[in-house]
Amino acid sequence: MPTNEDVLKAAGITTGDVTYGLLNPEQANMFIKQIFDATPLGPLVRHEMRRSKTGELDKIGIASRIVRKKVENIDANADGSIPVVDPSTGQVTGYRVKPNFSQVTYSTQAVRLPWELTEETLRQNIEGAGMEATITNLMTAQLGVDMEDLYLNGDTATPSTDPDRLFLYIKDGWIKQISNGGHVYDATNSTGEMDLDMFYGAVQAMPNKYNNGHLRWLMSPHRAQQWELFLLSQGLNSGANFPDSLYNSPAAIPTIRVPMMPDDKIILVDPQNLIVVNTYDIMIRKTVEGKEAIMADKRFYVVHLDFDTIVEELDATAIIENIGEIEEITEG
Repeated sequence: MPTNEDVLKAAGITTGDVTYGLLNPEQANMFIKQIFDATPLGPLVRHEMRRSKTGELDKIGIASRIVRKKVENIDANADGSIPVVDPSTGQVTGYRVKPNFSQVTYSTQAVRLPWELTEETLRQNIEGAGMEATITNLMTAQLGVDMEDLYLNGDTATPSTDPDRLFLYIKDGWIKQISNGGHVYDATNSTGEMDLDMFYGAVQAMPNKYNNGHLRWLMSPHRAQQWELFLLSQGLNSGANFPDSLYNSPAAIPTIRVPMMPDDKIILVDPQNLIVVNTYDIMIRKTVEGKEAIMADKRFYVVHLDFDTIVEELDATAIIENIGEIEEITEG
């Protein structure tokens, strides 16, 4: 099976590579939407378009417990006392609440996905000229999957021995950012099985103000299925009946199954707290001109985009790490 590194390398598609009919193509004006909709998480996270390759996103916060008692006919201070003249303005002003302004920085990285298609492929394939759009459609879908993989698992410290280093080291993803700056629940000391303790441990590690109904568990499909298996096994062994909601919403928080999540980690986050920043629209470019295109009878394509992945509020995130390995079920 090819690695992600292989996907990023230029690949020439020839007649021998096409052995069966493929899906019908989407319209060109749906290109960007296809990329974001290609994965379960893509439509849920926040997307920001900026002009500068580096910059700041503004954060606005409001403190808690800011309501004060009213004093009739007086613009009172916070303690209810009568305000005095402010020497800087010459005005009498009572208690006021101000928003808290801060920024989170971003720095985008340009990436590309190139491929080639021979004219012979178009002539001999049953779809004919439609084959070009079909290949573009498939590349678009794979680009969406790969970008979400990078958004989550990117790590600039990926060792050179990793076969996917050329892919993963492009940018630090959300998992690394949350592991370094969010709330971490280490499941190393558990029995290796999934249990409710690790979910509630992650919830308790996060300040209560963020547990507002918008949080979601992000876990791999294998991990979600392992949780189902754990509950089924517990029910069979003890004769207990668990509510259906517990299977999909541990600690009363819904689960999103994200294929690109590693099996040994679970993230607790509001998806809108995860941000993808771009500074220009995703572009797909094509040429059928030039010496190489003529002599090799090929068409050349490349998708250009840039991105950065940031977490707006790390204090509003938690991650469960070092979960026991998923055991394969064997027949016996």
